[in-house]
Amino acid sequence: MSFKSGFVTIIGRPNVGKSTLLNKLAGEKIAIVSDKPQTTRNSIKTVITKEDCQLIFIDTPGIHKPTTKLGEYMVNVAQGTLSEVDVVLFIIEATNIKPGAGDTYIAEQLKNLKTPVFLVINKIDLVKKEQLLAVINNFKEIKDFEAIIPVSAYKGEGVDTLLNEIKKIMPEGPKYFPDDMLTDQPEKNIASEMIREKLLLLLSDEVPHGIGVEVLSFKEREGKEILDIQANIYCERETHKGIVIGKQGNMLKKIGSLARTDMEKLFGSKVFLQIWVKVKPDWRNDASMLKNLGYK
Repeated sequence: MSFKSGFVTIIGRPNVGKSTLLNKLAGEKIAIVSDKPQTTRNSIKTVITKEDCQLIFIDTPGIHKPTTKLGEYMVNVAQGTLSEVDVVLFIIEATNIKPGAGDTYIAEQLKNLKTPVFLVINKIDLVKKEQLLAVINNFKEIKDFEAIIPVSAYKGEGVDTLLNEIKKIMPEGPKYFPDDMLTDQPEKNIASEMIREKLLLLLSDEVPHGIGVEVLSFKEREGKEILDIQANIYCERETHKGIVIGKQGNMLKKIGSLARTDMEKLFGSKVFLQIWVKVKPDWRNDASMLKNLGYK
């Protein structure tokens, strides 16, 4: 039996369910998920190894019109993966019957691409069959897709079909990563993203996008199954710092408690988590800060 392997990038507008799909494919929570746009800031590789294949999925930031250096970085990351992979998954929402400006812009980026592109219509659990057919017909007009596959990333519907269709067109190749490897993300990065996910979950819309998280220390306590993790949360304004900390520190305690629960589940160890909140005005346009936070 021949062994197949290759790389798949997942692109689409912000908030169409790219990270939810990645987590469902992996069977583990690798990418953070939020109902706020621009949740993913870096490309995240997830490795799925089966008896006959190894597929490496790359989750990318949503393609949007950037207004900061961080935004420019995010869009460059997303667009930079297109010509370096074996398959592109273009994710759209079944709730949008016709291509909007964002989807049309992404389709333009794909027009001259030689890489096979699958149109993946997500959130089919939210629409009736007649609307799904209309979405398929309307999007067929913007590009000749390799395949059009409806899924519900949230419920898992259509995900096995998607995997099988990807496998069909993958070339024969080696195992790029060990069998037990699930992601290329260092544990420090995963920890910082888990903290940021809780910020997105608990805070009002305008605050999280001006927040960065840096894990300063990630160490296993000697002789004990305890991870000591220390992190800074960076805000752009003093008012945001107050919101993150909350009355009598209650918000920060809640953020830390929820993040620690996820960390303990993924890392399989008790976690002692310390978080500090600091103000760094306009850090999203500060090249050195972006580098420190891993956006380089």
